[in-house]
Amino acid sequence: MAFQLSSVVPWGRNMEEYKAMFLLNEEDMKKKIAGFGDGPASFNFEAHCLGYDITSYDPIYQFTKNELEKRIEDVRAVVMKQMSENRENYIWTKIHSLEELEQIRMEAMKLFLNDFETGLSEKRYRYHELPKCVPVENNYYDIGLSSHFLLMYTQLGYDFHIKAINEMMRVCKEVRIFPVVDLDASQTDMISNVICELKKKYTVEMKETNYQFQKNANKMLLIRKI
Repeated sequence: MAFQLSSVVPWGRNMEEYKAMFLLNEEDMKKKIAGFGDGPASFNFEAHCLGYDITSYDPIYQFTKNELEKRIEDVRAVVMKQMSENRENYIWTKIHSLEELEQIRMEAMKLFLNDFETGLSEKRYRYHELPKCVPVENNYYDIGLSSHFLLMYTQLGYDFHIKAINEMMRVCKEVRIFPVVDLDASQTDMISNVICELKKKYTVEMKETNYQFQKNANKMLLIRKI
């Protein structure tokens, strides 16, 4: 089945959030980094402006800037309504209100949209859908990141997550996944089973991060080759 933009809920995060979620220090940022499922995050653009080497992969990059801009605007009110109805599931300390949240997200996505066509031409944004083969050699990237995608969408199934993470591990020396919960902020049996399977091939470590907005979502999975 062809990937449909109408099924996507684009919601972008910024570089400050990425660094907190993934415990990215200055030495990490100097490495070759790939983000999988980055969507309309401004991480790539902000990092690129500072001279860092970031490549973002996502199936939404097959669409035009205008198509992505329209989709963001289409889902904006829907997402904010859902956030309002479920605000008790979030911790309002660093982000203090729904209005502030909307402003932060829209600013990040605006930066992405303004950079998108340039980033495409520079191959910083690459159309790709996991678990398909990433068109680079083994260990090409130092660090691979997955923000609010792998492990979170448990409905994609156990096999999908295993194949996707294994492909990331093929092209990356280490992988960091945040958060380690599903959409309801729970660590499900599927997530536990995936982690158990990964431990057969890799070193797997759960690390508490500097970022928590969704309740129970303050840990990152760090996966390295043995």
